[in-house]
Amino acid sequence: MQTKKIIQDLTREELANSIKPAFRAKQIYNWIYHKYVTSFDEMKNLPKEMKLSLEENYTVSPLKQVMVQNSKDGSRKYLYELHDGHTVEAVLLLMRDKEYHEDGSVKHQERYTVCISSQVGCKVGCAFCLTAKGGFMRNLTAGEIVEQVRLIKQDNNIAANRRVNLVYMGMGEPLDNLKEVVKSVKVFADVDGMAIATHRQTISTSGLSSKIEKLGREELGVNLAISLHAVDDDLRETLMPINKAYNIKSIIDAVKKFPVNDRKRVMFEYLVIKDVNDDISAAKKLLSLLDGIKSKVNLIYFNPYGGTEFKRPSEMDMKKFQEYLTLRGLHCTIRESKGLDISAACGQLREQETSAI
Repeated sequence: MQTKKIIQDLTREELANSIKPAFRAKQIYNWIYHKYVTSFDEMKNLPKEMKLSLEENYTVSPLKQVMVQNSKDGSRKYLYELHDGHTVEAVLLLMRDKEYHEDGSVKHQERYTVCISSQVGCKVGCAFCLTAKGGFMRNLTAGEIVEQVRLIKQDNNIAANRRVNLVYMGMGEPLDNLKEVVKSVKVFADVDGMAIATHRQTISTSGLSSKIEKLGREELGVNLAISLHAVDDDLRETLMPINKAYNIKSIIDAVKKFPVNDRKRVMFEYLVIKDVNDDISAAKKLLSLLDGIKSKVNLIYFNPYGGTEFKRPSEMDMKKFQEYLTLRGLHCTIRESKGLDISAACGQLREQETSAI
C-alpha cells in the first residue's frame, strides 16, 4: 500500500508552498514533465538533502505499465497498474503521420491525441460500454490522471515542447470526479509543465447537468463533449440509465449556459449502433434538438467487443445520417475508427487482463 504522496497531485503553486526555497518547484516540474525522470535522484540540480526529503515523502512513479497493444494504424493502448493493484487504460491516437518535403526535411510532425481515464471503472452503467461491466472502484487523483500522459509521452519519445491534444474519454465519468479532473487540467496547462493549453483539452461527459454548470463556472477554457447517443429519453434511458437523473432537456439547458470560445463548438458524441439509433428519423430529431446551439456532432461507429448484443452500423447508413445533418447546416463528422485490431474500446484491455488472472 502506498504511503507516500504523489508529487504529480500538486500544482506548481502547491509545490512551491511546500518546499523551500520556492524556486525549486519550477526545477522539479522541469525534471518531471520535460525530462520524464522516474526518480528524485535524477534531479541533478537539486541539493542532496532536498532529494532525500522528496524521496522520503513523495513518489514520482505512481503508475506502472502492465501492457501495451500496438495497432497497425499507429494507435497504442496502455494498461497501467495503480499503487492499490487496480488498473486503468489510456490510448495514444496517431491522428496524422509525419510528412516530409521533397528534400527530406520535415514538413509536418505527427499529430497525437491522448485519451485518458479519470476513474477506475464507472458508475454510469451505459449498456454499450465494457468499462461498466467491472463496476466502479474509485476516483483517480489528479496526479494519477496526469501520469498517464507523462508516461505515454516518455514511452513514445514525444518531446516536452511537442503539443498533444487530450480527451477525457477513457474509463470513468470525468464530472463524477470533478475536483481532481479540474486540478489535472490546471497541472497539464502549466507553462512550466506539459504546457498543454486548456483549448487542447476536451472533457467528455455522459450528461451530469448540474456538474456541467459547475465546470462552466470554473472558466477553464476547456472543450466540452456530451455523450448523447440517443435523441429521446426512452431510448437514452435504455442505453444510459443515468438519463433517469439527468434527462436530455436538462443536458441541453446546461449546455446552453456553458461558456464556449467564439472559435469553438460544443461537441455532441453520437455512438451509432446498427438498428438502434442509425435511421433518418433519429437524425431529424437530433437536428431539432440542437437547434440554436453552436454545436458539432461527432458520429462514432460502435466498436464491437465479445459478448455484446450491439452491432456496428454500415458505412452507407453512417454516411446517410451525416449527409442529412450536414445538408441542413449542422456541422457533422464521422470519427475515423482507431485501433480496431487491438482492444481499443474502453475497458477491453482491462477486462482481458482481469479475466486472465
